[in-house]
Amino acid sequence: MTVTVAESEIAAPLFADVDDVRARLDAQDYLVDTGMATAILLASTLHRPLLLEGEPGVGKTTAAKAVAAALRAPLLRLQCYEGLTAAEALYEWNYQRQLLAIRLAEAASQVAGTGKGTAIRQADLFTEEYLAERPILAAVRHIGPVPPVLLIDEIDRADDEFEALLLEFLGEWSVTVPELGTFTADRPPLVVLTSNRSRDLHDALRRRCLYHWIDYPTPERAATIVRRRVPGATEQLVASTTEFVGRARTLDLDKAPGLAETIDWVSALAVLGATDLVRDDIVASLGSIAKTPDDRDTIVAALDDLRHPAQ
Repeated sequence: MTVTVAESEIAAPLFADVDDVRARLDAQDYLVDTGMATAILLASTLHRPLLLEGEPGVGKTTAAKAVAAALRAPLLRLQCYEGLTAAEALYEWNYQRQLLAIRLAEAASQVAGTGKGTAIRQADLFTEEYLAERPILAAVRHIGPVPPVLLIDEIDRADDEFEALLLEFLGEWSVTVPELGTFTADRPPLVVLTSNRSRDLHDALRRRCLYHWIDYPTPERAATIVRRRVPGATEQLVASTTEFVGRARTLDLDKAPGLAETIDWVSALAVLGATDLVRDDIVASLGSIAKTPDDRDTIVAALDDLRHPAQ
């Protein structure tokens, strides 16, 4: 049995064109280039999942949040990790409520004096009343003027088995609950999957998705973004910090600092009252961009070159 979630109707596109995507995300202080804006437009218009890959901290998760805010749509987030199960991603049965229903039926039977024990049938326990939605089923069953944005974050952290579990949903926008049938979304959610490429994803998953790689922004573009996020920082501090981080990524680091770390660092420096990069402030706040002892030592050793590169 297939369960239709809502009445079919012709819905207007979520975005008018690429410029509309850029303008509406810009209003959320999330700046995108033409490639990223095009990927979002196509995903929302063609009803295809969008797989975003890139190094940690380049803004993949923030992209989904910004799209949801721009559309004024619900954001449903599924954080992936090793061992993630269907019960946590799709649905599970509310066993506490089912047990309570059994006990209430038993109590009612005893009060009635029938002595026949529970009168509740097993089929009565597996109805929508006892169904606990998790993010994916909630996205399928959502009813509203705007489809939800479903963020499946860091899919590369999940197991191969979980990828297989996603295929029905990503291919048909449906979820099968054996006891109830198949729920199919009348209007597909806008699905954004993110990956840090900690492992290779299967071809079957990739084939179902549109794809976009988010690279580190140039220092100039990073400065534009940081100004939006840290308006209290001076122009000189923003410019010198983004250039410093761009050069630091060329070092042999365990974890190169991303845009998120850059924003954190400028915020920390602003709190310290810095108006430009000086050695003492850099060393004091280095924990914002250096996340391991080795990375800290590497950056400190190259500090002079990073601040004043050879011409």
